[in-house]
Amino acid sequence: MKTSTKAQLFAAAFCVLGAFAMPAQADADGLRAKHVELREQLRNNNFQRAMHVDSSEANGMLQGDVYAVIDHPFSKVSRALKQPAAWCDIMLLPFNTKLCQPTNGGAGLHVKIGRKYNQPVEQAYGLDFGFRNVAANANYLETRLDAPQGPVGTRDYRIVVSAVPVEGGKTFMHMRYSYGYGTMGKLAMNAYLSTAGADKVGFSLTGKDANGKPQPIDGVRGAIERNAMRYYLAIDAYLDTMDLPPEQQVEKRIQAWFTATERYPRQLREMDRSTYAAMKRQEYERQTTASLN
Repeated sequence: MKTSTKAQLFAAAFCVLGAFAMPAQADADGLRAKHVELREQLRNNNFQRAMHVDSSEANGMLQGDVYAVIDHPFSKVSRALKQPAAWCDIMLLPFNTKLCQPTNGGAGLHVKIGRKYNQPVEQAYGLDFGFRNVAANANYLETRLDAPQGPVGTRDYRIVVSAVPVEGGKTFMHMRYSYGYGTMGKLAMNAYLSTAGADKVGFSLTGKDANGKPQPIDGVRGAIERNAMRYYLAIDAYLDTMDLPPEQQVEKRIQAWFTATERYPRQLREMDRSTYAAMKRQEYERQTTASLN
């Protein structure tokens, strides 16, 4: 092969690789810029930690966003969140997740979500998430889970986690949870908000009430913020316990998640600790048994 031809092939290959690298670099730069933008909110808030929560509703889509500085090095965060099996341990922590199993050789997750915490797994709704690592290099991680269909007219479920290293050996993470809805989904949400979710609120603030107290957002945006926070706290609990001896991890993880949710009882309290722990021990046991068969 002529030298000029080789040079042309190398140049073409470089351009192709560059085309893939540039979006990831842009996303990493954007997340670092967000960290700078939110510096004051991360420092001064009511979360008892470096965190910011927001949400949006537009064009039949709901989205909840959690930004947080995590007390774990980026290499550990990246190593954990690249693995589908780790995501099943994470996804099982929220109270209404009944089962999670990797599928398609790790390219997907089958998750069962109950309408109520005590709903039998056989009656829970199944979501089939695709799983992929969009970017995983020394300075940026982005992992996505996508499910095209959900219960009662909902669709396009997405969980996206992106992270960059920051000063002090820590990690800045953005966790986005979103889904779309149609008429049936809207009716189901309104029914929930008028019954079981009537007294629930979210985390972002809309102003102050008549007594001058901060007023958290409610309605559908409050609901999406609660779900986003539950998933974020599950990630945090997993990272906090992943280096423990294997026989201790599940119990410590269960207790860590519940303790974290109890910091925000108005938003996240659904049951007492003993009820939650007993339920999750059973569900982790079922998940372990299923993975061995």
